[in-house]
Amino acid sequence: MTELPKKPVAPSVWIWIGVTLLWGTVFFMTSTLMLKFSVRLLGQGTFDPGSGEGMAVYLVYVPVLLVVALASMLVKNLIDPGSLKQIERHQAVARGVRERYFVSFAGSIATSFLFTVLTAVMHSVAVPLSGSVVELPAKSVLLAAALNIAAGLAASMLVGIVFMVARAVRGSGR
Repeated sequence: MTELPKKPVAPSVWIWIGVTLLWGTVFFMTSTLMLKFSVRLLGQGTFDPGSGEGMAVYLVYVPVLLVVALASMLVKNLIDPGSLKQIERHQAVARGVRERYFVSFAGSIATSFLFTVLTAVMHSVAVPLSGSVVELPAKSVLLAAALNIAAGLAASMLVGIVFMVARAVRGSGR
C-alpha cells in the first residue's frame, strides 16, 4: 500500500502557541541566567531573583507569550497569506535543496536576543508581584542579550541534532 503525498498546510494557531510557549520558556530561563551573570560580570545593577520570584514573573510572562504568538501569526499571515512561501521553504528543505536541520539560524540569533530584552522587561514590570529588587541598566541587558545568543544557537543545534538522530532512526527502521 503506497502512502498518498500529504498536502502541506499552514501551521495552526495551536502550533504557534505551543512553539512560542516552548521557546519562550526556554529563553525565559536562559535569559534570566544571563541577566544574573551580566549584572555580576559588569557590577552594574541589581538582579538575583529566587525561584519563587522567578515563578511569579513567569506567570506574568505567559500571557505576554500568548500575545506574542498570536501577533506573530497575524503578522506572518499578512506577509505570507496562505503560508505559501513557508510551505515552499519546507518543501525545498524536504527535497534537500535548502538546509535540512538548522533552518532558523538567523531566527535563533534574533529570537534569543529579543527574548532576553522581553525577560528583562517582564522582571522589571512584575516587581510588585514578585517582590524582587530589580535594577537592570541597559548595558547589563544588552550584554545578557548578546550572551544569550549562544544559548539560542546551542538550542537550535540541539534541535537539529535531535532531528538528525530521529531521521537516522526512522531511516534504519525501514
